[in-house]
Amino acid sequence: MAGSSLLALIDDIATILDDVAAMSKVAAKKTAGVLGDDLALNAQQVAGVRAERELPVVWAVGVGSLKNKAILVPAALAISAFAPWAITPLLMIGGLYLCFEGFEKIAHSLLHKDEDAHHKNELHAALANPEVDLMALEKDKIKGAVRTDFILSAEIIVIALGTVADAPFSQQVTVVVGIALLMTVGVYGLVAAIVKMDDAGLYLSQRGGGAVRALGRVLLSAAPKLMKLLGVVGTVAMFMVGGGILTHGLPFAHDLIHHAAEASGPVLGAIVPTVLDAVAGVIAGALALVAVSVGGKIVSLFKKPS
Repeated sequence: MAGSSLLALIDDIATILDDVAAMSKVAAKKTAGVLGDDLALNAQQVAGVRAERELPVVWAVGVGSLKNKAILVPAALAISAFAPWAITPLLMIGGLYLCFEGFEKIAHSLLHKDEDAHHKNELHAALANPEVDLMALEKDKIKGAVRTDFILSAEIIVIALGTVADAPFSQQVTVVVGIALLMTVGVYGLVAAIVKMDDAGLYLSQRGGGAVRALGRVLLSAAPKLMKLLGVVGTVAMFMVGGGILTHGLPFAHDLIHHAAEASGPVLGAIVPTVLDAVAGVIAGALALVAVSVGGKIVSLFKKPS
């Protein structure tokens, strides 16, 4: 009897782990949109930091990210336990914010090129000035990165929770905690690799044989291109994931996309939903940006002294 009970327990544990693994894969896929943008943002946060301080900065932001998740994960699980009806609205808000952030990035890059160039020049001038407190500048960068991480971590956790909303609470805990840890280690591990890629390239280009030096030159030239690529991929993924959340939360939109996929045939049918989700994300992001801009102007008018 004891032996059979033990086997039954092992079987139950194996089944639960299998379910958790399957749900974690779904959650990881849905949070990948945020991950791409998270990588680009955090890698950019250490731009301008001295080479020997890059890894300590990444480590400090990574620790801050873990602290953020130590607050957000219990809060999300408490909502799931005591107010499960709030998960879908929170998921929709997170999806809309993703779309807004993606469109705001595009609008900013198009409308504020001169401002960005001026900011970079000011940063380089500050780094070259011996009177500037570099440690204070570094701490400001870390604080800014941790604030950004808090928003992105909240998005990741809400999306992960939304994928397991109907699962038992124990599995919700396992998946959400697992995704939180995986994303933190994955993001900041990759950020560390990206920011040191040019150093590795320089090291290899000055040592070894012809093939090693050629690899070093490739790494040197690839580092800035990889940063730009991450930014583009992250923005596109934000529209795809954010738009997908919104269309799945709106029955009429979900049905419309489903019918469009069926009418497109077996080949295009696999692509059409993703494209339409991204288009919906762009539209939602544009409308959200207009609403925020108009709302901000209205608030500023009321704040002006009469």
